[in-house]
Amino acid sequence: MVLAVADDSAVRSARDISPGSRITTEFPNVTRAFFEKLGIPVEVSFSYGATEAKVPELMDALVDLTETGATLRKNGLRIVDVILESTTRLFASRAAWIDPDKRRAIEEIRTLLLGVIEARGRVLLSMNVTAASLDAVIAVLPAMKRPTVNQLYGCEGYEIMTVAEKATVNILIPRLKAAGAEDILELPISKIVR
Repeated sequence: MVLAVADDSAVRSARDISPGSRITTEFPNVTRAFFEKLGIPVEVSFSYGATEAKVPELMDALVDLTETGATLRKNGLRIVDVILESTTRLFASRAAWIDPDKRRAIEEIRTLLLGVIEARGRVLLSMNVTAASLDAVIAVLPAMKRPTVNQLYGCEGYEIMTVAEKATVNILIPRLKAAGAEDILELPISKIVR
């Protein structure tokens, strides 16, 4: 959970927020407590979605959840302080864990949560290649195990699919193209269940 201001703001940390500033958030209690601890009286307004769109025209700053800050940056905002950090946790009572049906349900939820966590920062790449370029393209590819290769219907070409780190795709795609890949698709992944 972070505090963010307009990119051109003079504010560099939460302590620079002026008394009476208007803060928009979906977390009013945490935000009030944070500024009370700093001794800065602010006006906290509950936000019903699109919190980042309200700064700086309607509000002076925002408190919101972020993983990377990319959405905030896209909206011309800059993170100036971290209010709190959180991690994903799944808790179950001992009684629930002992019960076979409840334990199975807990394990299913765990599998789905881990699938989402595993997929973060990864994309699925799909591309077509000729038989002549197949080995050269596969040599460039990352893979969780090995890339999937399927023959295309009615021709000598192949489709290759693999998972790649999102951060490396802008370097990887030109290398794939140079090795002979074409019709390259980059697709988001919502879950990876191993």
